[in-house]
Amino acid sequence: MNIAANLWNRWGLGKSTSENDALPVRLGRRANYANTQSNSRVSNLDHALIAVVSTLLVWGAIMVYSATIAMPDNPKFVGYTHNYFLIRHLASIGMGLVACLIAFQVPVQTWEKLAPLLFMASLVLLVAVLIPYIGKGVNGARRWISLGITNFQPSELAKFSAVVYASGYMVRKMEVKEDFLRAVWPMAAAVGVMGVLLLAEPDMGAFLVIAIIAMGILFLGGVNAQMFFLISGVLVGAFGLMIAFNDYRRARIFAYLDPWSEHNALAKGYQLTHSLIALGRGEIFGVGLGGSVEKLHWLPEAHTDFLVAVIGEEFGLVGVLALIVLFLWMTRRIIHIGRQAVALERVFAGLVAQGVGIWMGFQGFINMGVNLGALPTKGLTLPLMSYGGSAILVNLVALALVLRIDYENRKLMQGVPA
Repeated sequence: MNIAANLWNRWGLGKSTSENDALPVRLGRRANYANTQSNSRVSNLDHALIAVVSTLLVWGAIMVYSATIAMPDNPKFVGYTHNYFLIRHLASIGMGLVACLIAFQVPVQTWEKLAPLLFMASLVLLVAVLIPYIGKGVNGARRWISLGITNFQPSELAKFSAVVYASGYMVRKMEVKEDFLRAVWPMAAAVGVMGVLLLAEPDMGAFLVIAIIAMGILFLGGVNAQMFFLISGVLVGAFGLMIAFNDYRRARIFAYLDPWSEHNALAKGYQLTHSLIALGRGEIFGVGLGGSVEKLHWLPEAHTDFLVAVIGEEFGLVGVLALIVLFLWMTRRIIHIGRQAVALERVFAGLVAQGVGIWMGFQGFINMGVNLGALPTKGLTLPLMSYGGSAILVNLVALALVLRIDYENRKLMQGVPA
């Protein structure tokens, strides 16, 4: 009888001898603890950064739909529905958000351990995309690997892997950062190998972004200024030679310098001239959402590389300035998170966050500059907004890592282990 009574009381079905041992009280304490932990995690997130990223994602989805709604009228896209690209874009965002939630759960320390493996995986995929029947060619470039329901672009993963690998590399080489042969040369060789594979696709734009990311992280990591300027000079010279000895790239530069000439307006300067026409039509306040004319089969790649031109036509100067402010604020905030991590002696985390800031800011700057005619035409999409599943997915994973860094920063400042 005593044994049965003890079991009865232990299960909370009998009269408790202590008020604190009663079943409802124990459940309440557990529920309150779980709620406290959940609320703590939510309160330690950067809500402003999340709001800006969400705004860019939503605005991008609206503009992709606006830029592609008339594409089925083109014989090239016969059989497509008017919301085909929107559905695929929303699916990409959905997959990106799932990957984002998973990536946020991974501690920054784990990312540091995985950095070399991630970099090697990127190199393997960059080699695989060049192999016939594995890599998929579009418009003369072999940049995608078909996964059946979608295509994956290894160069996007290469950008992310370059950020984490270069950050981990600088942490390992911190004691010899003044020695060119021991600190800079191995990293330059690694980026060079990746660059050769990217140029074979060809994808000079991705190589340019990766080179800038690596240079920025080396500079922020404390590499000697003389070495930094030496590397900068070598890169500028290398890109200059790539342009000088390639007829296609050289023609693009001449088209950029004089897009309205009779020879360029219907050739290499065609996209730029129609982008400028779209921006001119938008004037101050734009022609209204959905009112763009240039997207009606005049401006090629309006939903990818030239989405800013459609924004400028439909929202005018006000819309373009709002877009610039959003990207400027996001980049500045990400850099600030990185500096905060470095101040907390979390060098890898700080360099990663600042590397992501350089990546998003620089690529956004290049894309907007191309659309506005301030820079030569280059096939780089607008982060978080342009149509493209791989880019959206990797961008969101990178931003999830930044949010994780910020979360761990806040926990440390509260005196709580992350």
